[in-house]
Amino acid sequence: MGNKRSIFLYPLSLIYGIITAIRNFLFKTNLISSREFRIPVICVGNLAVGGTGKTPHTEYLAGLLKKEFRVAVLSRGYKRKSSGFLYADKNSTVRDIGDEPLQIFRKFPDVTVAVDSNRVRGVETILSGKPDTGVIILDDAYQHRRITPGFSILLSEFSNLMIKDHMLPYGNLRESISNMSRADIILITKSPENISPIDRRIIVKEIGKAPYQNLYFTSLTYQEPVPVFDDCRDKQAHPLFKAGDDNQETGIVLVTGIAGPQPLLEYMKKNVSEIFHISFGDHHYYKEKDIDRIIEAWDNLKSPERFIVTTEKDAVRLREFANIAEPGRSALYYIPIGIKFLNDDQEEFDNLIIDYVRKNKRNNRIS
Repeated sequence: MGNKRSIFLYPLSLIYGIITAIRNFLFKTNLISSREFRIPVICVGNLAVGGTGKTPHTEYLAGLLKKEFRVAVLSRGYKRKSSGFLYADKNSTVRDIGDEPLQIFRKFPDVTVAVDSNRVRGVETILSGKPDTGVIILDDAYQHRRITPGFSILLSEFSNLMIKDHMLPYGNLRESISNMSRADIILITKSPENISPIDRRIIVKEIGKAPYQNLYFTSLTYQEPVPVFDDCRDKQAHPLFKAGDDNQETGIVLVTGIAGPQPLLEYMKKNVSEIFHISFGDHHYYKEKDIDRIIEAWDNLKSPERFIVTTEKDAVRLREFANIAEPGRSALYYIPIGIKFLNDDQEEFDNLIIDYVRKNKRNNRIS
């Protein structure tokens, strides 16, 4: 468990576990119906709340599949201020569809991105409006049992393995670890790149995957910094990370509003000499006072080269403050992230996904 919690919450977690177990039993025995669709449906999700890296893995799938198929990504649009079904378009805002769907759409404008808390209605609307859709990716939908996906990918963070966690509210699990059985692939995310073979074997044994399941390790990769505002990308901005020892003259204000900022913080500490971290809650809606606080911290940096650095998800929200005054506006960058499969497993993973979509004219489980 990531944070210590009061033992007095443990009885509540037992009650919560019973409730979720009854719910899953009703779906398993078809006492509550679940829909299947005549199209490949891939579910990406986790058992625990918090940041396991669902969005970069969803983006990886979209980038992989769009080379051959017409892809749609359906999300509930967490913390959006709208309701019902909405497509993402060039005029969409975070309040319309949420930060993660907007991030995916900005990265893949040729992919259909939609939000709907009612996933069944969402899939039906996509298939009605875009009948040439070849595959639908359900983002953060492992607990959404109203749809039976054809392929399920379950994520667990390396530093907080689901098998060592507890049910909410004492722990972070949304349902018991026995529900790992619904997954076709288990991904151990945010893994250190230098993880040893013996440590991998220990985790695989602890997870106790079924014979029909594949398990892979992935790590996050941080890419070159990008200006938050599109109109700043043509300017001759000073590079954020410089070669050699010049980074000893670089200072940043790191702004994060995500569930797990520690890996990015550690990465930035290796690249700059001065860092001031401002941390907000996950999916934080920024206000003018937050912007003032960020600019003030940036003004107070002592390094001759000063930048404001944020996450890709935060950039989506901060981009709506187009009135940030210069020179702070041009000093604002985000770090794009991707994923890397360890142990040369990328090709095997890719083939599993592509083969499923190619072979499944209707939604039948491969396992």
